Amino acid sequence: MTELKDKDKSEYFHRSYKTADGLWFVKTEERFDFNTALEIDTEVWKVMPKIQARFLKKKLNRDKGLDALCECFSKKLELDGFEFEVERSIPEDDDRGHIKFVISKCPWHDIIVKSNRTHFSDKIGGVICKTEYGVWASEFGPGIKFEFGKKRICQKDSCCILFFKIS
Repeated sequence: MTELKDKDKSEYFHRSYKTADGLWFVKTEERFDFNTALEIDTEVWKVMPKIQARFLKKKLNRDKGLDALCECFSKKLELDGFEFEVERSIPEDDDRGHIKFVISKCPWHDIIVKSNRTHFSDKIGGVICKTEYGVWASEFGPGIKFEFGKKRICQKDSCCILFFKIS
C-alpha cells in the first residue's frame, strides 16, 4: 500500500475542511434559506476562531498582545492558503500599535467564485469575516479590536485590508 506524504495528508484534511464548511452552508440553505444559513454559520464562526487562536497560541508559545496576534494570525492565514502581507506598527509597550494585513488572495472567496455564488460573496464575507476576525482580536486582549480597511476582495477590490488595533 502506498503511503501518503505529510504534505498530501495535510492537503487532504485542508480540502475536507473547506468542502465540509461549504457543503454545510449549502445544505442548510436548501433546507431553510440563505439568511438562516448565514445566521447559523455566523454562530459557528464565533467559536471556530477561539479554537484556532488557542491552538496556535499554545503551539507558538504566545499569549496576549498585538505581537502575539500578528504571529498567530499570520500563521492561520498561511495554513488556510491566503496570500498576504503584514505591516506592523507595534511599539515596545504594545499599547497603541496596530497591525495591517493586506490579503491579495482569499481561498474562501475563490471557493465562492468557483461555485458560481459570487452574488453572495459580499454578504457572506462582510458578516463572517467581521465575526471571525473580531473573535481573533478578542483572544489576544480585551483592548484589541478588528476593523475592515477600505478594500475587500468580496466587494470586487484587488485585495482585503484588515486592521487590528488597540482601542
